[in-house]
Amino acid sequence: MIGVEPSTLRYWEKAFPSLQPKTAGNNVRQYTKENIELIRLIYNLVKVRGLKLEAARKEISANRGVVEKKARAIELLTSVRDELQAVKAQLDEL
Repeated sequence: MIGVEPSTLRYWEKAFPSLQPKTAGNNVRQYTKENIELIRLIYNLVKVRGLKLEAARKEISANRGVVEKKARAIELLTSVRDELQAVKAQLDEL
């Protein structure tokens, strides 16, 4: 869904105490909507912005609302960029 390897998710679960999915039989993890939103925030801070895990943890705990707004803005801008690149590619083919 987000493109993160399961091993990375497991590591993030240890690094971020608030990320605790429910486990069903056979240790199958069930992520809630809130868990997925937190994973997206972590992904944005660590993979997109390049922060270390400790810095990402501090950023989320200090001002989660601001981090969520920035993450949504980055996702929106990325999707707009991708659409514009697709339109440019179509125009170049004409």
